[in-house]
Amino acid sequence: MKLYFFRHGHAEDADGPEFDDFARRLTVKGVERSGAAGRALLRLGVRPIRVFSSPRVRARQTADMLTEALGMGVTVRDELNFGFNLDHVGDLIADLGAEEEVLFVGHEPDLSIAVSMLVGGAESVMKKGGLARVDVFSRSPLRGALVWMLPPRLLDALAEGK
Repeated sequence: MKLYFFRHGHAEDADGPEFDDFARRLTVKGVERSGAAGRALLRLGVRPIRVFSSPRVRARQTADMLTEALGMGVTVRDELNFGFNLDHVGDLIADLGAEEEVLFVGHEPDLSIAVSMLVGGAESVMKKGGLARVDVFSRSPLRGALVWMLPPRLLDALAEGK
């Protein structure tokens, strides 16, 4: 099984006393990079059977742009909100076959922690708009190998065919 972890794109700053973190939207840069990332996913041959997104606006916008390029829909799940962890990964993939691909769109530091735990504790940090791929080799316990972690600039280049 191939698992992809995508950190949402650049979002509005968290300012002011009336600030609502749940409603933070992508910036222009976040929109542009998320669109490019969708094109990069196609070039990389990423074909998830499911795409799960956090319900927070910035993650959902990112997931919508990725899935628009992939020609599929998004499943919004609370598990991808703050607090996402390896147990949630296991629950969300429990009914899927060994050859399936799944894409998770969420937040830091939860995505990096989940990837780190999945690959045996090697520390990782995902940049905004970054993508990691982990190939699962064991479901009990859930373990995998980090195949790659791509920063947004590389996804931009892939989208442009460079």
